[in-house]
Amino acid sequence: MNAKMLWQYARLVVEVGINVQKGQPVMINCPVDCAPFARMLTTAAYDAGASDVHINWRDDYCARQHWLKADDSVFDSVYPWEVLKRTELAKKGVGSISIAASDPENLKGVDPDRLRRANTASGRDLKEFSRMLMSNAIPWCVVSVPIVSWAKKVFPEVEDDEAAVEMLWDEIFKAVRITEDGDAVAEWRAHCERIEGYARRMTEYDFAELHYRNSIGTDLTVKMPENHMWLAGGDYCNGIKFVANMPTEEVFSAPLKNGVDGTLVAAKPLVLNGNVVEGIRFTFREGRIVDIHADTNEETLRTQVGLDEGSHYLGEIALVPYDSPISNSGILFFNTLFDENAACHFAFGEAYPACIKGGDDLSLEELKAAGINAESNTHVDFMVGTADLEITGTTRDGRTVKVFENGNFAI
Repeated sequence: MNAKMLWQYARLVVEVGINVQKGQPVMINCPVDCAPFARMLTTAAYDAGASDVHINWRDDYCARQHWLKADDSVFDSVYPWEVLKRTELAKKGVGSISIAASDPENLKGVDPDRLRRANTASGRDLKEFSRMLMSNAIPWCVVSVPIVSWAKKVFPEVEDDEAAVEMLWDEIFKAVRITEDGDAVAEWRAHCERIEGYARRMTEYDFAELHYRNSIGTDLTVKMPENHMWLAGGDYCNGIKFVANMPTEEVFSAPLKNGVDGTLVAAKPLVLNGNVVEGIRFTFREGRIVDIHADTNEETLRTQVGLDEGSHYLGEIALVPYDSPISNSGILFFNTLFDENAACHFAFGEAYPACIKGGDDLSLEELKAAGINAESNTHVDFMVGTADLEITGTTRDGRTVKVFENGNFAI
């Protein structure tokens, strides 16, 4: 692996991703298989002025053993010291980096009820930390590093483990705009400005509703709340810009919680709780998911949708051109960070407060009154974009606007 490109990546995550400020603590959530990159991030963070760097390690093998064999009682709460660590660091303005890399089917065969109970417990016990994350009270960034099990899932025809990992590295570098002789920081700033331009245009249209249609069965009307905002590229924490996802190609907002009606068909598989869910089909009535189908692992999907009341409703609507770098690669990554940036997508569960004008400063009750899905213990993205997707918008002053045509922006 090219060391120069790796160091570019580490500095990009630190300097643009969470945009570390002098004296700021940093927290890195990382698989043990990705330890070499975590060390680079640690060095880059200290070089950028971080006061301290905290590492939270995890391991696919140990995680699977835990879910299969741990005492049943441990899935109903989060250890107090884990809660304390995250909330106290958040209060100190920690910059949070998460490395999304795991075997897409690591939890196949695990009791879905254990996963449900643990998700419920995490949502309850880590609510303060999650609220700070969702409302941009701390800067955060999700990135990926190849591991063997993931690379072999993406490239099953490649027998050599090392070759598969190298191929995945190549695709990740392309997706995050890193080249050997390039300037990734400058590339990212220019890229963010481009997609932020689409977000500004979408906000200016002030859509009352959007109508989705394509040939695989999606026929969905999505009403938008008043004072909604479309966001893209970077977010802001106390006036400091950060980029929450690397890569990112999306322009996103939050729909009106009770304003979604029709049928929504997924265009790609979803990796959910260590299982691959394929053939997803949802039916909505007045915002609520009233019918669920999946060709594989339907119970896993039903369990997540049934996690709480808010998980039955959409929290995010995101636009991604079909003609975009990750989509054009033709690769199914089996990793939502990449697959969601290859296709238009939605998320069921909690909405981002910033999708309402001034939302980061609103209370939970004020966000609910604004009409978005403001409270849930989950946020699950699933991909719906296709080459023939058409999206037609109706503005509040009655104009009809073609937003997407043949899978790409028409505005």
